[in-house]
Amino acid sequence: MDILNKEITDKIIKAYYKVYNSLGYGFLERVYENALFIELTDMGLECEKQRPIDVFYKGVKVGSYFADIIVEHKIIIELKAAEAIVEEHEFQLINYLKATEIEVGLLLNFGKAPEFKRKIFTNNIKKIEHR
Repeated sequence: MDILNKEITDKIIKAYYKVYNSLGYGFLERVYENALFIELTDMGLECEKQRPIDVFYKGVKVGSYFADIIVEHKIIIELKAAEAIVEEHEFQLINYLKATEIEVGLLLNFGKAPEFKRKIFTNNIKKIEHR
């Protein structure tokens, strides 16, 4: 089975474990975000931190959020520093994917034990026309 953007997600997961093994548990999400950004860019990946993404409803902007890290314009990384990944974290990432043309997301948790989830959201109407 061909996994969408597997080569890039494999690199991201490798970087995630490198950061986790170095820093461990207990820092704020921003610390992990900054460290992961360094690791990913050192791997030669194009990354953006805290990119604003607008959410539209019926062509009207109804809100915004900031993606923790976007890699190669293809993958949204959502970072957590929680006890464990919960369903709400997964839905948050799926909603971020719905609001963009990006189809792959990684939820990376820097909890007591390293944990990650890979999410995919595709459809034929990802691009919403704006008024």
